[in-house]
Amino acid sequence: MQKNDIIDLTIEDMGIDGEGIGKYEGMTFFVKDAVIGDVIRARVTKMKKNYGYARVEEIVAPSEYRVEPECELHRRCGGCQIQAMDYGKQLEFKQNKVRGNLIRIGGFDADFVDRIMEPIVGMDVPYRYRNKAQFPVGRDKDGKLCVGFYAARTHTIIPVTDCKLGVPENQEILGLVLSYMEENGVESYDETTGKGLVRHVLIRYGFTTKEVMVCLVINGKKLPHQEKLIEKLCKLKGVTSISVNRNLKNTNVILGDETECIWGQSYITDYIHLWKCEDDKFSGTDTAIAYRISPQSFYQVNPVQTEKLYSLALDYAGLTGEETVWDLYCGIGTISLFLAQKAGKVFGVEIVPQAIEDAKNNAKLNGITNAEFFVGKAEEVLPEFYERESRKERADNGGEDGMLHPDVIVVDPPRKGCDEKCLDTMLKMQPKRIVYVSCDSATLARDLRILCDGGYELKRVRACDQFCHSTHVESAVLLQGRSAASAY
Repeated sequence: MQKNDIIDLTIEDMGIDGEGIGKYEGMTFFVKDAVIGDVIRARVTKMKKNYGYARVEEIVAPSEYRVEPECELHRRCGGCQIQAMDYGKQLEFKQNKVRGNLIRIGGFDADFVDRIMEPIVGMDVPYRYRNKAQFPVGRDKDGKLCVGFYAARTHTIIPVTDCKLGVPENQEILGLVLSYMEENGVESYDETTGKGLVRHVLIRYGFTTKEVMVCLVINGKKLPHQEKLIEKLCKLKGVTSISVNRNLKNTNVILGDETECIWGQSYITDYIHLWKCEDDKFSGTDTAIAYRISPQSFYQVNPVQTEKLYSLALDYAGLTGEETVWDLYCGIGTISLFLAQKAGKVFGVEIVPQAIEDAKNNAKLNGITNAEFFVGKAEEVLPEFYERESRKERADNGGEDGMLHPDVIVVDPPRKGCDEKCLDTMLKMQPKRIVYVSCDSATLARDLRILCDGGYELKRVRACDQFCHSTHVESAVLLQGRSAASAY
């Protein structure tokens, strides 16, 4: 067999990146955009020794799980890998992805995992859920200015102004930005030459407040005729913040280090509400935390699911009002301030100074006085603190015992998971409970194995669909020290 051969496949399984898996004459093929249950005719695109890759040429018999996607660009755009699959099947796929990683990478027994895993938390309406979108700006094949998203595994822009996962307001904002650029001769950035000005348009939307932020990422110091852009945008309902972010580096990182507000406020405000979960059903409460969000703030993109995820984390923490809690990788204090309402004292750690400044301001905004925040890497701040306070404790018992031996540690790290040094220090601090919130179940499984080998028991696991129609999934996990009395 070789490239461009046409083969017939029945898709029998799905890979972790949402690709369909089928076999032809004993050879396994991975096929993008194929849904489990499809019978397809495929063209071979790449051959390896024991497996190959192919693309769909014809759907001979569609799967019972295949649906008509809301977006006609779903196959070209790199954002929605599994939009053509029934949403219920998507949830099953993500539940199995977390389960499989716990067994395969974490080394946990399959029957044990099935006992502790709770049903995945899905959405009633899995569209229009994103409160943030970052649109690259460039020129299409005809040389016309365009915004959109990158095609899968490329930096070729697929023109789109109305992503079905984003809010409808994005479309009008992008239209006005493009008209401003065309009318004033403002050029888009060209990655190949490093020339041009406007790189990305970042839009944030407050689902509760309806406030809108627009930030242009530019390869320069200033927007020419920026008053004309302001004139266009400030008339739109909800727009309260317009800014420019300067990124002069030849990099794939979207935002630079310097942001200037050119109209309105430097932030928008939104709320996260607390939910109750009873019999696997979520219901909202009147309790809410306000957050000020700047262009560079880390803030979960799906507010409906974020409320459920953080409510789960709070439930897993098992707080009674007296506990000392560390919140590692705390960002702008999203989880910290949730915890502070139910804890005695909360200490948050985050590497980004602006995020910590936002966290402190958010604490003041909500009248929360029992949360303290530290700037630095969790893998550096926590070990340094532990060594310092341990020396004090050994010398004269003057260490901060509550901080040194907290009741609960909550971690919400980036995709790479927790640093080994951070995990080691957590084990030394011996909290009664560890709540691990993860956006990558593979690194989650790896870290859980280390923590369980260090004396913790895995008690509860629940996946949460933060990123509908993509292959990504969040999880909340409860671990309990083996010496602690079982409360679950």
